[in-house]
Amino acid sequence: PYHVDVNQDLFLEAYLHSSDPDLVLFLDTCVASPTPHNVSTVTYDIIRNGCAQDPTYTTYDSPSSYIVRFKFNAFRFVRKSPSVYLKCEFVVCRTYDYHSRCYQGCITTSRSQSS
Repeated sequence: PYHVDVNQDLFLEAYLHSSDPDLVLFLDTCVASPTPHNVSTVTYDIIRNGCAQDPTYTTYDSPSSYIVRFKFNAFRFVRKSPSVYLKCEFVVCRTYDYHSRCYQGCITTSRSQSS
């Protein structure tokens, strides 16, 4: 566990361990949950489908395409456990595959209602 105070900046870095220099790492989704085992019922979206959902989320330049750096403000779930668990999903793509998920960036989905 990593202990931080509420509203303190939390800096994270993900690194792809690979000998292939032509890979890109992309942070697609990162959610927080008050429990470590069930991150699907009560969650808070930090980033979803490549789109920032938390106003304190910020990305940072990294020295390589296979390193992702970002930060957000630490928080806790109201009336829940004082711990917050993160689950982040990354996508690995070829560097020059501009049709891959890594190069699409933020994907917003519009939900159409059927009559």
